[in-house]
Amino acid sequence: MSHRQKVVIVGAGIVGAAIARVLARSGADVVVADRGPSAGGTSSGGEGNILVSDKGPGAELRLTQRTLSAWARVRAELRAELPDGFPDLEFEHKGGLVAATTTAGATALLAFAESQRAAGVIAEVVDDARAHELEPDLTRDLTAAVLYPQDAQVQPVIATEALLASARRHGARVLQGVEVLGPVLSGQTITGVRTAAGTLPADAVVIAAGPWSGEVAARFGVPLPVRPRRGTVLVTSRMRQRVFHKVYDADYVGAVGSGAADLMVSSVVESTAAGTVLIGSSRERRGFDDRIEARVLAALAAKALLLFPFLADVPVMRAYGGFRPFVPDHLPVIGADPRRPGLWHATGHEGAGIGLSLATADLLHDAMLGLGDPNDALRDEFRLDRPSLLPHLEGAAG
Repeated sequence: MSHRQKVVIVGAGIVGAAIARVLARSGADVVVADRGPSAGGTSSGGEGNILVSDKGPGAELRLTQRTLSAWARVRAELRAELPDGFPDLEFEHKGGLVAATTTAGATALLAFAESQRAAGVIAEVVDDARAHELEPDLTRDLTAAVLYPQDAQVQPVIATEALLASARRHGARVLQGVEVLGPVLSGQTITGVRTAAGTLPADAVVIAAGPWSGEVAARFGVPLPVRPRRGTVLVTSRMRQRVFHKVYDADYVGAVGSGAADLMVSSVVESTAAGTVLIGSSRERRGFDDRIEARVLAALAAKALLLFPFLADVPVMRAYGGFRPFVPDHLPVIGADPRRPGLWHATGHEGAGIGLSLATADLLHDAMLGLGDPNDALRDEFRLDRPSLLPHLEGAAG
């Protein structure tokens, strides 16, 4: 670029890390600031999913498909850039198996899979014999099952740190434990940011603070309807591997797409490389209340037993939770903020931040630097001022 643009990215999770990397590789002077440690928020509380199985045709699915394609390239680049001994990303096309145990669930699942196939998703309907070949311990009370071999997973903390390490190799700075307090303005235009450690010059600021993005945006004088949506995960003790895919019930897609504030629980079960089994998934909007409650844990366990009855005899080792960045229309916000020149957003991915991170970074990179296809329809899908989000902008508080 002819002018070395100074960019401050607020948030050192995987979305901020991916953006830092692509901008630094293009020659921008990048600073990433986070009030906590890198990968210390939402990115550390998830399973690292890159899923097509839970997304119907539309913009979010297309963004996920782009990220899946990008990972093959980025993994090769990271292997070349990072030193020997850097932890493996644990990227795996584990595949997803969605199971229905009711007639209504089967009807909805099969219709959903058909719509996905029209959008380029591999969604293979499997009979009982094939389902139990894939997952021998799966419940026998199946009414339908669909295999999604494209579903993948990456270790989210390692992936975030790898992207940040790559960004550093290209000149980016990462400031941990540095809180961004607000903008430095020339008229209405951003020329820098105020932090707890001093002022940073900036031609552009990117808010990529996950569920805290609404709070950060308020400091910049603009409302942004991003809210925390709480999730909790159970972790079993270690055992021989008995779950071989990400397996979830057909209710999961409805829970992901719901905007309800009350507790919603659907069953998601998968093994880890360490030999534990992760049991989710809950969704609840209750602010930044981080208590782990027995009622949620009991609901998660009960749902999981419907899919894998053997879990009744497996001890639970621990539970953990986190906050997803929820947006009312269930689409992330990616792009410029027309209300504050120099301000950009990359947030609102809810539970799909890992699976949307690389494509989000590429979209924002191209928009900020005036590159790429100006007619790329995805740019308009995630604009802040899109019609589906406009009613929620007025008076939104961070």
